[in-house]
Amino acid sequence: MASEITAGLPTAPPIDTLEQLEEILSRPTPGLVRDLGRLEGDVLILGTGGKIGPTLARMARRALDECGGKREVIGVDLFPQPGPREALEKLGIRTLACDLLKRDQVAALPDVPNVVFMAGTKFGSTGAEDFTWAMNAYMPGLVAERFQGSRIVVFSTGCVYPLVPVISGGATEETPPDPVGEYAQSTLGRERVFEFFSRRSNSPLTLFRLNYAVELRYGVLLDVGEKVWKGQPVDVTMGHANVLWQGDVAARALQCLNVAQSPPTVLNVTGPEVLSIRQVARRYGQLMGREPVITGQEADTALLVNPAKANGLFGYPTVAADTVMQWIAHWLEIEGPTLNKPTHYETRDGKF
Repeated sequence: MASEITAGLPTAPPIDTLEQLEEILSRPTPGLVRDLGRLEGDVLILGTGGKIGPTLARMARRALDECGGKREVIGVDLFPQPGPREALEKLGIRTLACDLLKRDQVAALPDVPNVVFMAGTKFGSTGAEDFTWAMNAYMPGLVAERFQGSRIVVFSTGCVYPLVPVISGGATEETPPDPVGEYAQSTLGRERVFEFFSRRSNSPLTLFRLNYAVELRYGVLLDVGEKVWKGQPVDVTMGHANVLWQGDVAARALQCLNVAQSPPTVLNVTGPEVLSIRQVARRYGQLMGREPVITGQEADTALLVNPAKANGLFGYPTVAADTVMQWIAHWLEIEGPTLNKPTHYETRDGKF
């Protein structure tokens, strides 16, 4: 059943600056430090310039520093602008510019035993279906072929599942994929291509089905919070969602290097609650002193995953959803910067 969100919960100290936010986001968990300490070799992160990539790269660097030794974290992306690349280099992360759609550039990447694959595309996929499939299904083949023998964690999405009844608690790893729309279909293609190479070369692989990462600049909770703050209607037709603090997402992804195997390990990754969008809006109303404008009526189904398997491996998340909402409410009040990229979590037809 959906979790109620009410007042009277512990008050979280506010986050006031980007530096403070990025430090908290990239703070490694004790479990991550332990698990990376068990691995040998450098860590290569493909798609470091995305929304989660900088957090994950910085967390990996901090965790390896705590482990000791001289292992490298290598971040790979196009890096069209110098700023993000320079910021990573200052943190001790080696960066490489690479177009992953070009076979010769992929072939030139260094041999690394631990790979986190985060590259792909989602938004703008409608109307650019060919590019979406190239990025989400063809390019993974180039990477999977190049890194046969490496331990790989592949970021995927809960969108590979069908909409499920809210009362079910979410799709499990045993739920047959039935993706809606070309974006979701192409991400299942990504999984299948990596799985093919994993089985062919007996390479350890984890398919990391995420649903959804949240922080103060991006995510489902920010989308709802902004609407309440601006007095805009909150449509609750897609009435329920799973979320997970981005720091916990990054820690779990890196820990998944340790559970990779062939045939692949499949893990649903999200927070433990099924959140009611209506209750999230009401909670923001309490935090902001504003009455939310609710429209629509909750459907009986939603895009939900059950994370019991991953939570059994890695434990309870370090940051609760209500803490994130408290942080976001304050962030909006102080006009903190956002990525200005709505998640379109309301989408039910798979068109992004």
